[in-house]
Amino acid sequence: MNEFPLPGGIGVSQLRAYDWEAEDGVCGGSPHLHLACTEAYVVTGGQGAVQTLSTGGYAETPLEAGVIAWFAPGTVHRMVQGGGLRVTVLMQNSGLPEAGDAVFTFPPDVLADPVAYAEAAALPKNDHAARRRRDLAVRGYLPLREALLDGDAEPLREFHRSAVALVSPKIGDWAPRWRAGALAAAELTGAHLTALADGDGSHLEQSGVRVATPSNPDGYGMCGRRAEYDIPGERVIDQEGRP
Repeated sequence: MNEFPLPGGIGVSQLRAYDWEAEDGVCGGSPHLHLACTEAYVVTGGQGAVQTLSTGGYAETPLEAGVIAWFAPGTVHRMVQGGGLRVTVLMQNSGLPEAGDAVFTFPPDVLADPVAYAEAAALPKNDHAARRRRDLAVRGYLPLREALLDGDAEPLREFHRSAVALVSPKIGDWAPRWRAGALAAAELTGAHLTALADGDGSHLEQSGVRVATPSNPDGYGMCGRRAEYDIPGERVIDQEGRP
């Protein structure tokens, strides 16, 4: 049986928001943004909030079971723990966040030094390291938030520019991942529509159920303890649109 990615070539993970208190008294995750991917929170339990920074200002959106919240690229987001918050994360362009499409709101001196940034952003191996990374991101986040509350979006724009400078060298690796993932999923739908219009339903022979269980059930994510899934089956479409 051929393997297929999740619908649309998305990534999925489960998060339990960190309950460590930051310097502003808030318990929660590491503020960050994505540059090419939209992210969605599907809240499955507990309560909390997501704080967001955009050029339109600061917002805090309550989260409780049944709520879906999503943010476009460029939106700084910080998951806030209110009690037992559990979230299923849906990430556009599976593979790109893992390849670096996420930048923490570290202070400007760290953002300006790619080596220092990479060291500070490294995947934590224990609670102490995860908390240190989160606290450094909060330290850079709070001035951005204060500026927005004062009506000044320029510090956030400067953070955007720093983030672009950090990821620009990686784009050559991102494009093949996108083509093999999200783009291939969309093109596969196009191939199916063309086949169906011709009365060809041969792809229906590949039907069936696929199941994934966490490959890392208790890892460290940006916002909390993260159950990760390795979803197999990225499909490559040839130049004539055939899978």
